[in-house]
Amino acid sequence: MTLHDILKQLDLPIQGEDKPIDGIHTLENASPSQLSYAMAAKFGEALKATQAAAVFIPEAMKELVPSGCEGIVVENPELSMAYASRLFKKELVLPEKNAQIDETARIFEGAHMGTNVVVGPYAVIMPGVYLGDNVTVGAYTVLHPNTVIYHDCRIGERCIIHANTVIGSDGFGYAHTRQGEHIKIEQMGNVVIGDDVEIGSNTSIDRAAFSSTLIKAGSKIDNLVHISHNVEVGERTIIAGQAGIAGSTKIGKNVVMAAQSGSVGHITIADFTTVAARGGITKNTEPGKTYAGFPHMEHKQWLKLQAILSRLLKR
Repeated sequence: MTLHDILKQLDLPIQGEDKPIDGIHTLENASPSQLSYAMAAKFGEALKATQAAAVFIPEAMKELVPSGCEGIVVENPELSMAYASRLFKKELVLPEKNAQIDETARIFEGAHMGTNVVVGPYAVIMPGVYLGDNVTVGAYTVLHPNTVIYHDCRIGERCIIHANTVIGSDGFGYAHTRQGEHIKIEQMGNVVIGDDVEIGSNTSIDRAAFSSTLIKAGSKIDNLVHISHNVEVGERTIIAGQAGIAGSTKIGKNVVMAAQSGSVGHITIADFTTVAARGGITKNTEPGKTYAGFPHMEHKQWLKLQAILSRLLKR
């Protein structure tokens, strides 16, 4: 497919040099054969450095497009990208069944193996597990009953994933028309889980839109946790039950997110941060500090605030 083919199918004016396009990616990660987009000034630096073949941009960002990249001026770059993503949507189920199962792995009756699945030595796949196409499960990993691993996701070695957890479901990504319609941005990335990760039951980890949602080695995630698309969870981080992490948040190593805590999207939670129960992180944190409340503040300040409010109520 070429750039001009895409513009024709989106009913957009033909612009720029025609180039072969084989996929969509973020500005930072796009290759010279991929399409990307930029929406506002905060994308400016990434746009100037992008290697993408072409980008959807608003008129105001045209001067920031680097040499060798075609700037496609549109009214709503995110909406154009949503429509373009439909052209690269992958088939959900491939016809072949050539899974590579190590002879020492235990696959229980009732588990589904997709095309090109790889299961490593001594892994245990229990009844009702669904492994989509191109899934990799590392050595000694245990998948408890009814775990679902969507296509293209990768699970490391010595992981434990408890019952009814879903890895790789679509991220919650939509562009919006002037009429208020919600146009799905096809989620074409995956989830990559490192070694020695444990994930509780009924947890959902969404695939990235175009790259990878990352759960790094040694992290432990409780029951009933939601991790949104494009999130990065650092090494040895702990996330307790009913926590929710919004899209594109970067969580550092050895972070503790207590029960029912959460974050807004597109922020960084620094290494060794602790978030108390029901704490809501609304901006970047500093390493090694403990936060509480919503919007978050340092834990000692939050305790003082609660004491002051309690005294006021007694007047």
